[in-house]
Amino acid sequence: MYRKMHIKYINKLKPSILCIILTVVIAFFITGCNSSKDNNTSSSQKVETSVKPDDSEQTNNKQLGEGKTVFTFTVIDTEDSETQFEIHTDKKTVGEALSELGLIEGEESTYGLYVKTVNGITLDYDKDGIYWAFYINGEYAQTGVDSTQVTEGDSYSFKAEKE
Repeated sequence: MYRKMHIKYINKLKPSILCIILTVVIAFFITGCNSSKDNNTSSSQKVETSVKPDDSEQTNNKQLGEGKTVFTFTVIDTEDSETQFEIHTDKKTVGEALSELGLIEGEESTYGLYVKTVNGITLDYDKDGIYWAFYINGEYAQTGVDSTQVTEGDSYSFKAEKE
């Protein structure tokens, strides 16, 4: 009799156990789909980055461009957030390489390219007193970005600075 009751009890529990297992499997499936969807979104943003940089991403180095010469480019925005890029180019100047990739934009002046936008972030010196300062290997540049020759392995950066 005890065995019959035990079997009845187990038979009544089977649907509940099956329901719990299915719920867990569905939860893992949905979570897994969302993770791969997020990964796909991240990948498409990285592909987009080569056309137009996304300043909301603050991840590891992004490789951009094609060419034999490689250098590091860092953007330090107004909130001191850093975005690094590994640039591959055959261009002669840093300005040409960064402009080609859509990383910098500006206006031509008698002194060369006056960079106003870096990695999609525009600064207005006349309005806020903030500008893009150009650095070579951590030192404030003595040349403009459009007249600075690309050197393999060097590091170039633009930092938002207030005068």
